[in-house]
Amino acid sequence: MIGRRALAGGAAALSLPGRARAQAAFPSRPIRLIVAFAAGGAADSAARVLAPKMGERLGVSVVVENRTGGSGSNGGAAVAQAAPDGHTLLWDASSHIVNPSLLKGLSFDYTTAFLPVTLATTFPQVLAVKADSPARSVAEFVVLAKARPGALNIGTQGNATAGHLALAQLQRLAGIELTHAPYRGGADAARDLAAGVLDGAFITALSAGPIADSGRARLLAVATDARLPSRPAVPTFAEAGIPGLTIAEWCALFAPAGTPLPVAERLHAAVAGALADAEVRARLEQIVALPVGSSPAEFARFVREGREAMATLVREAGIRAE
Repeated sequence: MIGRRALAGGAAALSLPGRARAQAAFPSRPIRLIVAFAAGGAADSAARVLAPKMGERLGVSVVVENRTGGSGSNGGAAVAQAAPDGHTLLWDASSHIVNPSLLKGLSFDYTTAFLPVTLATTFPQVLAVKADSPARSVAEFVVLAKARPGALNIGTQGNATAGHLALAQLQRLAGIELTHAPYRGGADAARDLAAGVLDGAFITALSAGPIADSGRARLLAVATDARLPSRPAVPTFAEAGIPGLTIAEWCALFAPAGTPLPVAERLHAAVAGALADAEVRARLEQIVALPVGSSPAEFARFVREGREAMATLVREAGIRAE
């Protein structure tokens, strides 16, 4: 949620000469894009696809810097302490709206430390099972889980990630009990699923796709409203008989609270322009990322509502940081 001071500061920045000065002064040097997760993952991949095209539109380099750990909170801390001038930005994921309900003793407050700029991309989550699983559909998976409560080990990309939340929601909606196996990323979970160590995994389509294509896993459903163009044979959970299970990992841009609104608007325009680029869209399709590019106001509402919904899910599902 954007604090009153941030909104007041933004309104002042929109005053007549102030707006012109803010737009003329920004950017005055290269921009640091702090990615809160490790290199090579979904968030990092999307950032590195977009950064060069953002830089072209802003007229300066956008330098990606990975600041990992703490479920994304280490990167958040670095940006929360930065000057609110648009030159140090946070590239974060869904943990941004989950961490306030899980992490205690942080040096900053997620609800007041950031100005939401834009939701850039989403990464659909899929439920996959090992190749020799008797479950060939979601319905068969539910039957199998009910026959063996707690016996099926399901991997995710980590605690409090979109995969973990989707797994918790699946258990609630289907009335089943599964054992969560958190990993340090979707690639690690996919590796163990391919090896038969796991019974299934709730991870991104990007991570699960290669092992499904090689016959080492089977995709049962995708947690989106519509089928993925890249996976037209994989049904949605609603089509598979479990409506309401729509959770995606996402990547988004945040600035420190107090950043002038004209600066946020220019940053949003740079991301939206990059997302409209044909080369960028082709590369995003390769990593199974869906472009969004919402406005600052739309994204602020998304963050506020999402944080409230995740607080409820964390509480009801008993999710804890481990």
